[in-house]
Amino acid sequence: MSAVGRPAAGAAQGTAGGPPAKLDLIGRAGAGPRQDSAWSARQILVTNLRAIRGRAYPRWRGLFREKSWVAFEILLPFLSTSAFVFVYRSLHAPEAYVGFVVLGGVMSAFWINVIWMMANQLWWEKSQGNLELYFAAPMNFMSILFGMALGGMFMSSSRALSILIIATVVFGVSFSISSWLLVILVFAATLAALYGVGMVLASLFLVWGREAWHLGQMLTEPVYFVAGLNFPVARLGLIGALSVGLIPLATGLDAMRQLVFAGAPFPIGTPAPEIELVILVAMAVGSTALARWMLAVMERRARRDGRLTIRWQ
Repeated sequence: MSAVGRPAAGAAQGTAGGPPAKLDLIGRAGAGPRQDSAWSARQILVTNLRAIRGRAYPRWRGLFREKSWVAFEILLPFLSTSAFVFVYRSLHAPEAYVGFVVLGGVMSAFWINVIWMMANQLWWEKSQGNLELYFAAPMNFMSILFGMALGGMFMSSSRALSILIIATVVFGVSFSISSWLLVILVFAATLAALYGVGMVLASLFLVWGREAWHLGQMLTEPVYFVAGLNFPVARLGLIGALSVGLIPLATGLDAMRQLVFAGAPFPIGTPAPEIELVILVAMAVGSTALARWMLAVMERRARRDGRLTIRWQ
């Protein structure tokens, strides 16, 4: 054996009467795995930022990889939005309702991404055999979720912007924005709260397994209704008030409609946009903290019950 591959006699035997010293990969005596693997704060930060970029990259790159997906993801939501526009115009409803539908179609792109690209993603990774690699990698698992959220925001924003431009041009929607700054803040807080909820659901769906598919279906159309996707949520009365306090999609939509259609001839929402902004910020902070706690709990449970992989995989 060469000098590099052969441990020294003192290193191999350790101290007299004591246990043998731990050796590293090339046979040198070390202080143990905990001390040898101690990273600086900069190394930890860089590693987690790389993990975020690595999980966001596939969603950004996917926009340009398969062109047919872009066409379908823009066309199909636009057809659904168009149907409600034609219904309102056939009923001679106020023109603001057309804008409500268009704005609802824009925000539906984000909710679909949260349910099917965030909440179900960890279950799909588990099915493909990648989940255990994430847990074994030297990074905080929240970096994986943050990366998926950032990539999902970028992917959905491109679809949502396309729907907004096409629907505005085709249907002639006019906007009366009272405060650009408040609109931007509400939109950003809505996305943060939505993807925070997606992080919470991701940890739940990881444990529930195949039931995640059914839960994804349950959280699509019913949520569209109680969130007032195609009509003012205030029309639902008590249900609408509960939705504003519990569902970020309902809260963000109601606030943005009040700000974007300030000249509507009828009341749109009940709480003021400033109050709903505070609610959205609280939802974002609370859901992120809850996701972090739930992920740790679900990880311990999954490790204990052996659910990080699929049997016979």
